[in-house]
Amino acid sequence: MAIDTLSQALSNILNAEKVGKSECTIKVVSKVITKVLDIMKAHDYIKEYEYLNDNKGGVMKVKLAGTINNCSVIKPRFSFTNKTLEKYEQRYLPAKDLGLIIVSTSKGLMTQAEAREKKIGGKLISFVY
Repeated sequence: MAIDTLSQALSNILNAEKVGKSECTIKVVSKVITKVLDIMKAHDYIKEYEYLNDNKGGVMKVKLAGTINNCSVIKPRFSFTNKTLEKYEQRYLPAKDLGLIIVSTSKGLMTQAEAREKKIGGKLISFVY
């Protein structure tokens, strides 16, 4: 039984990227995983994904773009404000304006740049670069 399904999904994607595969399968699907994949697709970290119903909860087929160097969840899920966001960017991203941190806010999941632009805080979910 998977404890953290998002962590398992991002690990599957990262392992497939490191091996050089063009696609991977995520066996546990949730709304949070789908939204994270939407954000990754919008920023060209993955090409596309497809939900397949297997009568057991479904699986996701993710087509990889080959641009991910590292991705993972952030544990514990630190709270942030607009002022403290730069500290976490320095901790989790390798350089300024390289990669993104996915955050959960009262307005839904978004990147750290969108949260800064809207001047809202929330919780850190994951990073990718």
